[in-house]
Amino acid sequence: MTAGKQHKRNQNRTILFYKPYGVLSQFTKDNPDRRTLKDYIQIPDVYPVGRLDWDSEGLMLLTNNGRLQHLISHPRFGHQRTYWAQVERIPDEQALEKLRTGVSIKNYFTKPALVKLLPQAPDLPERNPPIRFRLNVPTAWLEMTLIEGKNRQVRRMTASVGFPTLRLVRVSIAHLSLEDLQPGQWRYLSSAESKKVLSVNRSLSYK
Repeated sequence: MTAGKQHKRNQNRTILFYKPYGVLSQFTKDNPDRRTLKDYIQIPDVYPVGRLDWDSEGLMLLTNNGRLQHLISHPRFGHQRTYWAQVERIPDEQALEKLRTGVSIKNYFTKPALVKLLPQAPDLPERNPPIRFRLNVPTAWLEMTLIEGKNRQVRRMTASVGFPTLRLVRVSIAHLSLEDLQPGQWRYLSSAESKKVLSVNRSLSYK
């Protein structure tokens, strides 16, 4: 286990993984030049809950628990997903307000989001490879919390207001966060963490 933590293997297995840049959110390799989850996770019969683009980093959940997967991924439950996005140039308040209230992307108007400009760069591991900086063009970091997950949504949102995303890291899903994990590491969810997710709607039946 890459995270170096032991856990009793129960019938239901759910793990939290820090996906590095350039890794496909799948176990099968359809591109010989890109790594997959199989390069990091050798736990049988766990499957990604949703996806994270190959050029994005951060938190992924994998599980064999169908009910938990449904509760996390179904739009009905509106679990918050928080991202740190490094964008080109420094957004002004007008751009931030547009992101908060909603923007049009691919004929879809995004739902309200929590968006703030971080006062300084977050403490993150270096990306490999690093982003390409443009001389004399500053960058800024945004914290964006969404309750939906359209394809490449954060990137399309920031581009729509004129501030392209250079680096994107998902740092939390609901109450679950990366904590002390490093890129490529994973750990099992504790029973308390799993119960908290499942308590969202105990009356839900899942087949």
